[in-house]
Amino acid sequence: MNYNESIAYLDSLGQFGIRLGMDRIKELLFVLGHPENQIRTIHVAGTNGKGSVSSLITDILRHAGLKVGKFTSPHLVKYNERIQLDGRDIGDDEFAAVLTRVRDFANDLVAHKACEQPTQFEILTAAAFHYFALQKVDYAVIEVGLGGLWDSTNLIKPVVSVITNIALDHTKVLGGTVEEIALQKAGIIKEKVPVVTGAEGNALGPIQVMAAFKQAPLYVYGQSFHGESLTSSMDGQTFRLCAGTNYASEYTLALAGDHQIRNASVAIVAAKIVSKSDPRITEEDLHAGVRETRWPGRLERIGRQPDVILDGAHNPNGARALRDTLDKFYPGRPVHFVFGMMGDKAVDEVIRILFHPADRVYTVRADAGTRAAEAADLARRVGSGARPFDDVGAAFAAARAEAGPDGLVVVAGSLYLVGTFKAQLAKKDLRGE
Repeated sequence: MNYNESIAYLDSLGQFGIRLGMDRIKELLFVLGHPENQIRTIHVAGTNGKGSVSSLITDILRHAGLKVGKFTSPHLVKYNERIQLDGRDIGDDEFAAVLTRVRDFANDLVAHKACEQPTQFEILTAAAFHYFALQKVDYAVIEVGLGGLWDSTNLIKPVVSVITNIALDHTKVLGGTVEEIALQKAGIIKEKVPVVTGAEGNALGPIQVMAAFKQAPLYVYGQSFHGESLTSSMDGQTFRLCAGTNYASEYTLALAGDHQIRNASVAIVAAKIVSKSDPRITEEDLHAGVRETRWPGRLERIGRQPDVILDGAHNPNGARALRDTLDKFYPGRPVHFVFGMMGDKAVDEVIRILFHPADRVYTVRADAGTRAAEAADLARRVGSGARPFDDVGAAFAAARAEAGPDGLVVVAGSLYLVGTFKAQLAKKDLRGE
């Protein structure tokens, strides 16, 4: 397959949707020669913050001069974003080559009835493992796709496991309580492999129980370590990380939002655990990696006059983090929201958290898929002050014009919406030409 054919192949697999279970990915990795066992990995699960933590750990390891792969999801604009090597997306030709190889093995398995057709995510997972093994990476940072226990990434034995936080999301698949969801996330914990977590409250119990059962050393934010805010702005922040009685160090972080202090602290402690068996990772690498990390689509300010912020918040926990940040740095200012969500998310709860009476909301479909909520339905659910639009370009143009040069425009509600927006950035209606 060439690149365009590989994308068409992946798109065709979308019809199979989410099908949890390990049989398909086990068979696929077996015929590929178990590439997941040929690389050292860091495994990252959680409801929110997985991408930020994965990027922070990756940048720390890269600054140590190590060859580092990263597998994340979803992508914003191109599938290539999901598979990165040393901070760069996999090239189109390489992407097509690894997808072709994985597809051929998958087709052979299906033809011989060794397994059902692997899902899109399983194909991408296998492709990432295969690519990282071919590249002989020093480490691969692997982000869980959904849950943990039955996720197709959960065939690795990492050097450290990370569970960022636990909140209600994907409740139809993972369970209707934080405890049930935490048990799914805790499924990534492996025998005697250290675990670092930012989970708290009722979500922490299942993680503690699983760690004890697996004899896995557990490091809990707020107990084993914590971060203290020193300075903060939309351009970044400084904080002090305290771990035990012997470690306290100040870090500079380019990511905005109080929640990123927790994420950065979790990432640093995970990297410090890796450094215990790899002296190439130094204290200076921890600081430099954190300082240099950027994570698109999460409180990302891309414009001024008016300020334009992109955020992929798509559940109540993410909406609260976004709203708290806006209230902190733009107190009392009405926000012009370009807003789209997936219809199977907690739409009403996100609306309740995210919008204030003085805000203006311009609703759109988050993407062309069947899961996206209709703009008119979103506007109805938001109520007074909401207007539906046919596309993100028109909604953004209206929001920017009404906000004025001193205003604030926020594109939020879904990473798919942020991706659609970024894909259209070159258009005149988004550049203001």
